[in-house]
Amino acid sequence: MGTAGTAGAVRPGAIMSAEIDQQPEVLGRLWAEQAPELRRIRAELDRRRHRFVLLAARGTSDHAALYAKYLVEVCQALPAGLVSPSTSTIYGVRPDLSGVLHISVSQSGGSPDLVDSLKAARSCGATTVAVTNNVDSELARAAEFVVDVRAGTERAVAATKSYTAQLLALYLLLGPEHGVADTGSDAARLAEAAHATLQGMDAVAATAARYRFANRLVTTARGYSYATAREAALKLMETSYLGAQAFSGADLLHGPMAMIDGETPVIAVATPGRGGTAMTPVLQTLYERKADLVIVGGTDEALAAAPTASVLPVRTEGIPEELHPVLDILPLQQLALRLALERGVDPDAPRGLRKVTETW
Repeated sequence: MGTAGTAGAVRPGAIMSAEIDQQPEVLGRLWAEQAPELRRIRAELDRRRHRFVLLAARGTSDHAALYAKYLVEVCQALPAGLVSPSTSTIYGVRPDLSGVLHISVSQSGGSPDLVDSLKAARSCGATTVAVTNNVDSELARAAEFVVDVRAGTERAVAATKSYTAQLLALYLLLGPEHGVADTGSDAARLAEAAHATLQGMDAVAATAARYRFANRLVTTARGYSYATAREAALKLMETSYLGAQAFSGADLLHGPMAMIDGETPVIAVATPGRGGTAMTPVLQTLYERKADLVIVGGTDEALAAAPTASVLPVRTEGIPEELHPVLDILPLQQLALRLALERGVDPDAPRGLRKVTETW
């Protein structure tokens, strides 16, 4: 998609579209250039033998933190939790955080509550890491270690390339030990998979046309890709003003399934791996309830469980399950963009939102 319309005017969605398309390059560059520095930080963190990991973030970055929580619990076999910044910023609690790793994830590094909660954690004995796209930010200055996600300037209000860069940086920092062993071939493979996934615009366009008049929508996934379901719901809310709710597949079965009927659009993420396999009974139930279902990834197992579902394809060949969220969010970013345009909304200028949101 081009960026300019008549008389040099920028077309609605042109900025977000360009930044979505930049992601293969961003991912390849980040892996190739930052892997040595991330290996150094990771070695120092391993040396300290932390007993617990805390993750702090807001908005889109909160979904990257959720992804990191799975990495810590599965790959590091450590307990992990998401921080409530207000416990330190509003209530003034100062727990003993000796032996704790505190990781703050922020695109801008500028939200006061994240800065203050990281400072509080460091004063309470935690090792602190800032994962950010702005290494000159106050958050980066307050942290002991800084991970630069190197996404480049991001102008669209709806974060896209900074999000996938955060995911990859967190994978290299916290994922399987072999994840940072190679640089060239793995970086190229991921970039190629991202590029191939972004070519599925026909399916995205068909889904956007189908959901143009929807008022509500449900997203769901399990495992690492639960973060994708959460991020997709946010993208649809902030660009298309659509009431989107995200559930883990397990939680969806525990009660919210009662609201699902033939008029309910549901987007389910089911890429290859244990998380996708765990979605099988969820997809079967959605099929039985005649949900208006789209499957992201669309494994044979998933399509057998819900044979009438539409598919948003994701190219995951040769990519480990831990990295699938970097890829399975891509068609959903495109869907948020295209659906906004279908509904007459400029996703580059969502109402009431700014690029940097400050909370306390």
